[in-house]
Amino acid sequence: MTHSPSISTPAADTNLWLEDVTGDNALTWVREHNDKTIAEFPGNTAFERLESNIRSILDTDARIAYARRRGTYVYNFWRDAEHVRGLWRRTTMDEYRSDTTKWEILVDVDELAEREGENWVWSGAQVLRPDQNLALVSLSRGGADAVVVREFDLTTRTFGDTEDRFHVAEGKTDIGWIDSESVYIGTDFGEGTLTDSGYPRLVKRWHRGRLLAEAVTVFEGEQTDVAVSAWHDSTPGFERSFVERSIDFHSSHRFQLLGDDTLVRIDTPEDARISVHREWLLIRPRSPWTVGDTTYPAGTLLAAKYDDYLAGSRTLTTLFRPDARTSLEQYAWTRNHLLMVTLSDVQSHVHVLTPDENGWDTTPLEGLPDLTSSEIIDTDPRESDDFFLNSSGYLTPATLFSGTAGGPLEALDSAPAFFDTTALAAAQYFAESADGTRVPYFVVRREDAPAGPTLLYGYGGFEKSMTPAYSGINGIAWLQRGGTYVVANIRGGGEYGPQWHTQALRDGRHKVHEDFAAVAGDLVTRGITTPEQLGALGGSNGGLLMGIMLTKYPEMFGAIVCQVPLLDMKRYHLLLAGASWMAEYGNPEDPDDWAFISEYSPYQNTRAAASYPPILIATSTRDDRVHPGHARKMTARLEDEGHIVYYYENIEGGHGGAADNAQAAFKSALAYTFLWEQLSR
Repeated sequence: MTHSPSISTPAADTNLWLEDVTGDNALTWVREHNDKTIAEFPGNTAFERLESNIRSILDTDARIAYARRRGTYVYNFWRDAEHVRGLWRRTTMDEYRSDTTKWEILVDVDELAEREGENWVWSGAQVLRPDQNLALVSLSRGGADAVVVREFDLTTRTFGDTEDRFHVAEGKTDIGWIDSESVYIGTDFGEGTLTDSGYPRLVKRWHRGRLLAEAVTVFEGEQTDVAVSAWHDSTPGFERSFVERSIDFHSSHRFQLLGDDTLVRIDTPEDARISVHREWLLIRPRSPWTVGDTTYPAGTLLAAKYDDYLAGSRTLTTLFRPDARTSLEQYAWTRNHLLMVTLSDVQSHVHVLTPDENGWDTTPLEGLPDLTSSEIIDTDPRESDDFFLNSSGYLTPATLFSGTAGGPLEALDSAPAFFDTTALAAAQYFAESADGTRVPYFVVRREDAPAGPTLLYGYGGFEKSMTPAYSGINGIAWLQRGGTYVVANIRGGGEYGPQWHTQALRDGRHKVHEDFAAVAGDLVTRGITTPEQLGALGGSNGGLLMGIMLTKYPEMFGAIVCQVPLLDMKRYHLLLAGASWMAEYGNPEDPDDWAFISEYSPYQNTRAAASYPPILIATSTRDDRVHPGHARKMTARLEDEGHIVYYYENIEGGHGGAADNAQAAFKSALAYTFLWEQLSR
C-alpha cells in the first residue's frame, strides 16, 4: 500500500509493517495470533455448543424475511444453513402475506461463487423501475466495501456479461439508473479521480454500449471532498436529476441538474439533511438556522414547496420541533404521506403526517406494542402509501408490520423467542457525566439479581442512536447465563438530536469517553456490578471508544472487547476511508487538532507501567473501511509492553467482520466466551 509522501511517519512507530494488509510477513503475524487465540478459547465443548446455538439463530427459517416492496414485487435477500452466501429473491405481496411464501430465486450467490471461482458476498441490487426487468447487482469479494457491479436480466435471470451490458470492475462505486439505456456512475476512472477518502471525485453519465472511458462528466469535486454522487428521480411527473458534493462527512452542497449540464444549487445549510419528494422539499438542519426573523433549532424538520424554494421563496412549515427530551429519529415518504419516528428519552413514537390544502395533519400511529422501539423498514414513495415497520425491544422479539398510511397496522410476521425472558426485566437509568449532563442507559438483567458479570455496550459517534432491540444471540450468550446487559446512550450519538452529536465532535470528543465512564461508574454505585465484573464491548467508532477505556479508564473494567477499531489516531486519516472522518475527529496534521486528539488516541497512550484489563481485539483483513492495521499495531504494542491481549482477524468479512453466518457465529461466540471467562471468575 502507499501513503502520501507529504506525510512524515513517526520514527518511533516500529509496527508500520503491519499496515501492509496482505503482505506475507503481516499475514504470517495474523495467522500466528489467530492460532494462539483459537488455542485459548475455541475447541472446548462449551464454546462449540455456544457457537452452534448462535449459528442456529442466524440460520433459522423462523426468522423474519425482511423485504423491500417495489411495485408488484417484494424483494428479499436470505441466508440460511443451506445457502450460506445467500439468495436474492422476489415474490408478490399476496404471496408474502401467506404462511408458505413461494419465492422466485433471482441470484443464488453460493452457486455463482462456485461457478465463477470467486468469494462473492452480496452487497445489494438496484432494480430499474417501473418495468423491473433489469437490475444493477453489486458483489463484494470477501465482504469488502469495494464491489463489482454487473447488470442482471430479471426476465432470463442471467448476468449475460456481453459488451452492451453495464459492468464495472471492483471499486468503491456509486451507480444508479437513469433509464434502461443510461446510468450515473462515480468510480475509479484512473489517476486523480478519487478523493483523499478513496471515494469517487467525479460523477459521469454512462450510456449503454459505450466504453466507461467514454462516459460524460456531469460533476467534478475537490480532492479533499469525501465524495460526489448523482441520482435520478423517475417519479412520473416529477422526473429530476440531482448531484451532491459531500464536502466532509456532515456537510454537503446539493444541486438539481437541468438538461445535460446546468446545475442549480439547492440553497440549504451545508450541514442540513434534505430530501425532495414530488412537490415537497424537506430540510433538517443540524445546527440552528436563521431564516428571516425566525431561528429554527438544530433537529427541526421543515417543509417547503420545492419549485417555490428553488425560485427564492422561503416559506417554511415546521413539521417537527425538538425539545430537551425529544428528537427526530427517522422519517420516510409514502406516496402521499410522511412517516415520522421520534424519540423521547430514547423511546420511540410513530406519527403519520399528511399535507393538504389546509396545511399538515399529524396523527399518531396506533397498534404498536408497548415498550418496544419502532423502525421504518421500507416505503414505496413512487407508487403507493404502503409501508413496512419493524418493532422490537430488549425482551420482545421483532414483529414486522405492514400498513397503508391512514389505515390500520397488520402484523405480517413475528420472530421467535430465542431465550426465556420470564425472570428478566429492562429498565432505564441516568448517569451524571463529568460536566453534569444526564446520560441515559438501559439495563437488562434478572430481577433482584446480585452484582455480577455485566456487559456494557457503547458507540458514541456519527449521530447514530442506540435504541432498544431484541437480540437472540445476546440472550442465549449472555442473559441466559445470568449476565447483565447494558447499552449506554452516550453523546456522539443521535438520541437527543444533532446537538447530542455535535457537542462531542473534534475537541468535544472527550465527552463521549466521560459519558461512557460515567455509566460504568453508575453501574457500580447502584450495585449492579463491580469493576472486576464489568466488561465493555464496541466496534468501529465504538472500537476506538474501547481503546480509550483501556488506556484512560482501565481501573473501571475487568475485560474489554474491541472490534474493527480505529486506534492509531495519528495516522487514521491516511488509511483507507479515514480521511472522510476528519469532520468527526479532527485533522492530526493540524497541530491544534493533534493537541486534543493526542490526549486520547489509544495507540499513542499505551503505557508499559499501567495495569490494563485483558482485551480481545478483533478485525477483518477484508475491511476496506477501517484499516486492520489499527488492530494489528495496537496488539503488537500492547504485547511489547507486557499486557494481556488476545487477537483474532477474520481473513474475510469486511467492516462487518464476517462474510457469512458461520463466521458471524464464531466471532460472536469468541467475544462472549472471552468476556464470560474473564468476568465470572
